[in-house]
Amino acid sequence: MSHQKSSPADFSRNFRNALGMFATGIAVVTTRTPEGDPIGLTINSFNSVSLEPPLIVWSLANQLPSRAIFENCEYYAINVLAEDQEPLSRLFSTRSDDKFGSLDVDTGVGGIPLLKGCCARFECRNTVRHPGGDHVVFLSEVLNFDRQSLPPLIYHGGAYRRLA
Repeated sequence: MSHQKSSPADFSRNFRNALGMFATGIAVVTTRTPEGDPIGLTINSFNSVSLEPPLIVWSLANQLPSRAIFENCEYYAINVLAEDQEPLSRLFSTRSDDKFGSLDVDTGVGGIPLLKGCCARFECRNTVRHPGGDHVVFLSEVLNFDRQSLPPLIYHGGAYRRLA
């Protein structure tokens, strides 16, 4: 196994590339603004923590404009995308203000939007937040969930992938 050492200038890029060797699923976190508007963003930093009580963890970059909304909302949903939902992943990774314009969504606890056609959806209470370097780490209680037997959308090495 070869290890790549980096100069300080290249460390961040090389570190990111090394992290990209861990295949992850893709999810969209959704909630509502204080005014009631739906808001969401694409993440790949989602993981299970505990079965009893049911807890999940995810993280959000500090510099994102929606950070304060997610930090202060009471509920949000983690929508785990299916392999045919790459367009949704791309849509929710943009800074567009009208991500929900043409979407037909279900409604979850506290009125949160739930995306349709996902592998799984987790309705969460915004429980604990911790600073984590250039991110905020969210530890959340799962209140409701559902799942469908669909292949997931995968991200690996800087590209979308599909299970073989």
